[in-house]
Amino acid sequence: MTITVKNTEEVKLMREAGKLASSVLDMIEEYIKPGITTEELDHICHNFIISDLNAIPAPLNYKGFPKSICTSLNHVVCHGIPSDRVLKDEDIINIDITVIKNGFHGDTSRMFTVGQTSVMANRLINACHKAMWVGIEKVRPGCFLGDIGFAIQSYTESQRFSVVREYCGHGIGKNFHEDPQVLHYGSPHTGIELREGMTITIEPMINAGKRAVKLLNDGWTVVTKDRSLSAQWEHTILVTKDSFEVLTISPEEKLNHV
Repeated sequence: MTITVKNTEEVKLMREAGKLASSVLDMIEEYIKPGITTEELDHICHNFIISDLNAIPAPLNYKGFPKSICTSLNHVVCHGIPSDRVLKDEDIINIDITVIKNGFHGDTSRMFTVGQTSVMANRLINACHKAMWVGIEKVRPGCFLGDIGFAIQSYTESQRFSVVREYCGHGIGKNFHEDPQVLHYGSPHTGIELREGMTITIEPMINAGKRAVKLLNDGWTVVTKDRSLSAQWEHTILVTKDSFEVLTISPEEKLNHV
């Protein structure tokens, strides 16, 4: 396993990439409403990343992925491919953005609601957001990846939801996916010990029903087997000298979280 530890200049570049990725999600929010297709959302994000940010949409052609963003609707867990699917009232959608700027990746995703959504959908979205933060707040030098996974799993299950186990967070930097894998379940004091300068994503996927998932025939789209709703949030995290820094946090989320 090769884990990259970023130096001061690399951390600066990671901050820039993270800030740009977050700005795409800030930009696209106003477009998420009934009547728009996920393909239209992809086009808007693609053009913004290329033209406004002078950056590269990392998912496009990554291992054959055909679009610039992932759009995961309702019971889609992750890696949903933008299409002619029209958003309608009561939908929930995860938009996953990764940009490359000056050779470094910023990776983040956020849940959005379309019109009026159910009480269950809102509870799931909020619980997933909280679960992500419960994991993030464990991050510091000397913390183990198992501590993060255990915190996320414990909180999620206390809310009577389930954690997807087949997909996880990861190291990130010059490469989209680096070591280590960051599981969203586990046992305390197990796994890799975090060190200052490491950058990882924490991106729990939680289901309203059972945790079982399946991969569709397109080779990308992952759905819940029981067709229950699924939610995901993601941030890119830097391990600092004595704590953490969220590289993809928006000004609004930072204000609300503090």
